[in-house]
Parts: sequence; C-alpha cells; structure tokens
Amino acid sequence: MRHFLNRPRIINVGGRPFVSQGLSRRIWDDIYHRALTVTWPVFFGLIATAFLILNTFFAAIYQLGTQPIANQFPQGFGGAFFFSVETLATVGYGDMHPQTIYAHVVATVEIFSGMASIAVVTGLIFSRFSRPHAKVIFSDYPIVRTIDGQLTLMIRAANTRQNLIAEASAKLHLLRLEISPEGFKLRKIRDLKLVRDRHPIFMLSWSLMHVIDESSPLHGETLESLESSQSAFLLSIEGTDETTSQFMLARRQWSHRDLRWNHRYLDLVRDDGTGLSIIDYNVFHEVLPLEEGEILMD
Repeated sequence: MRHFLNRPRIINVGGRPFVSQGLSRRIWDDIYHRALTVTWPVFFGLIATAFLILNTFFAAIYQLGTQPIANQFPQGFGGAFFFSVETLATVGYGDMHPQTIYAHVVATVEIFSGMASIAVVTGLIFSRFSRPHAKVIFSDYPIVRTIDGQLTLMIRAANTRQNLIAEASAKLHLLRLEISPEGFKLRKIRDLKLVRDRHPIFMLSWSLMHVIDESSPLHGETLESLESSQSAFLLSIEGTDETTSQFMLARRQWSHRDLRWNHRYLDLVRDDGTGLSIIDYNVFHEVLPLEEGEILMD
C-alpha cells in the first residue's frame, strides 16, 4: 500500500487512552524517527529484510544477462544471489567476478548502493547507541500526607545509574478537565509549585514535594473531585549527565487512581548498626497507610 489512511493510534494521556483517527501516515513519513524509536529486534529485523530484498533484486537483474558472472557457483539464481551479497558488501572474494559489460554496470550500481546503505545503517546504529537514556525511576504511587503540619503531595524519584546528574531540575503539573461557565470543556495544565525544584547533585533519591495550601490548584480537592475532573499528574526531571556531558530527560505521569491519600513511603535508607548507611531500592515503591496520629485533622 502506498500509505495507511486513517490508521488508528492509541495515545495515553494521564492514564486515559485517546484514539487518534483521520491522519494519513505514509510508510516513509518520518522514517528516521521511526528507525530511532522501534525496538532493537524490530530494527535489526527491518535491516535484515531490506538486505535480503535488495540482494534478491540485484540477483534477478544479473540473471537477465548472458553468463554475466565468471565462475558462478552454484549456477542459477543461488549463485547470482551470493555474488550480489559479496558485491553489495564490497567483499570481493575474487572467485566470482563480472565478465561482461552488462555485469560490470550492474555491479557498479550495486556497489554504490551498498556503500550508501552501509553509511545509512552505520549512522542509525550510532545514533541509537549514542542517544542519552536517563535511568531515573519514579514511585508507582504519589502520596498525600502531613509534613510540618501542612498537607503535602509527595513523589519519590531515584537515579538508578547512581552517577551524577548535575543541576537537575523538576517540574510537576496537574492535568484536569475544566468546564467554563459557558459549558466549554477544556483540558488545562496547572503548575504545581515544588518545595525544592532543583537538585545540584542528583545521584541517589529525591523526594519531590508540593504543599497543598490556599494557593495550590489542589486546595480543597478530594479523591472524588479529582476523579470527576479526570485529573492526572505529570512530573519531568532534566539535567546534565556528568559522565557523558549530555542532556538527560525523564518523565512519568500518574492517573488520579494512583494517588494514595494519607499514606507514607517506606524509608529507603537504614543504618546497619556499624555506621554504614544502606539504601534499599527493594522498598522504593512501597507505601503504608498513616497511623491515626499522623493524619492531619481539618
């Protein structure tokens, strides 16, 4: 097919799936981006498929000539295919070689195609390997609890690579559906101010906190009101990886259903009794309900 018309695509925003329709997506549209974003097995599978198709095409072209290949073995299409593989890869073992003008012309075109293909594939593999990937994990559940007498939204993050991410900065947003007095529905993004939105040496863990006071978009919200407005939370962390000096970006979103009210995280750091601090990532996602004395009373 020349292109895929109206191909549905599911996009998840704040835990809510959206199905996009009506877009014409041709196979070769943004092929570079597709090559960088597919999985490694799919990437190498596509390269192998293109390699076989190209060699099959040139083998068929060689077969149109009259004895174009000297010392062809095996005879027929198989020998032409193997000769095409050697020519496309510019190996040139020397046993089989072009012996007619027709074959030399075809081999010239194939060698040019082979050099261009190798350059493209090499560039794509290098781009895939050199792309920075942040090894930052986020807690599965945002929590709301009392800290210093104030109701606080908290999300925990950790740098699992445990190298230095310099001048890390974080931004937290609330996405929710709002209805204007005229009845117009609009999904709005509200900024949630963090107590500390920068971390000069983000190496281990980071507890990001937003105080729910009178100025907070979450002031007066309940689990029921968050559900009715289809609320979601979006957290992004960016910084510079000291090892590679590359910009790093990590992002995570949660639905209102992931929020745990009046809960706390299990402590990551504990003392082994000899003065050595142990950080245990096995409990990174664990949350527990607050005891009665820890809950802020209205």
